[in-house]
Amino acid sequence: MKVVIVGATSGIAGEVAKIYAAGGASLVLVARNEAKMLAVAGDLRVRGADDVTTVVADLADLGDHPRVAAAAGSGIDVVLVAHGSLPDQAAIDRDAAAQVAAFELNATSLISIAALFADALESARSGTLAVIGSVAGDRGRRSNYVYGAAKAAVHAYCEGLRMRLADAGVALVLVKPGWVDTPMTGGMRKNPLFVSASAAARGIHAAIERRRGTVYVPGYWRWISLAVRMLPARLVKF
Repeated sequence: MKVVIVGATSGIAGEVAKIYAAGGASLVLVARNEAKMLAVAGDLRVRGADDVTTVVADLADLGDHPRVAAAAGSGIDVVLVAHGSLPDQAAIDRDAAAQVAAFELNATSLISIAALFADALESARSGTLAVIGSVAGDRGRRSNYVYGAAKAAVHAYCEGLRMRLADAGVALVLVKPGWVDTPMTGGMRKNPLFVSASAAARGIHAAIERRRGTVYVPGYWRWISLAVRMLPARLVKF
């Protein structure tokens, strides 16, 4: 099996990579921080990966995305698009440029790289494209409306792209994690709804293997998100 992981040094993606490495998969890692990625690659080889290739790229640079997709090569079975960042909403509330930059990284950049790999899988008429979204995209909220808006755009894009790819036998798995204990959420106060990155990764891997459409990780977030969406707007102040 050949697996491409975009944003491979992120907490969740790194744990998913470990699962595939243990199964003897061939991995292509894409990330910005070369030193960190090389350390991850070394660990994955020890864990049993058949082969590990690294591609250094700043995924905010959309013009470099075709090179990234080409470097991944052919014969791909799974692509996991998992890069992004969680901005401090209060810090960018009155900074239009920062809001646009956050949206572009978390939405436009994901869509751009996903589109290129979707084309490759569609041409091969096989494979699974998995994209990490977020429960934050299910409803706009005061505390993270820029990040939530980006994820909402990704969700809508993936729903439509899934229909297109189905004609070629390609699955699109949209993953909507809730609160996961990773460096990206390091500034948040932890509560009982948080899960470890390894637990989230097991849910993501299972969803990819089953070629499921949209999955909440952990599953109870489907019902939490439903409840939040049903709240009257006057009550949504968080």
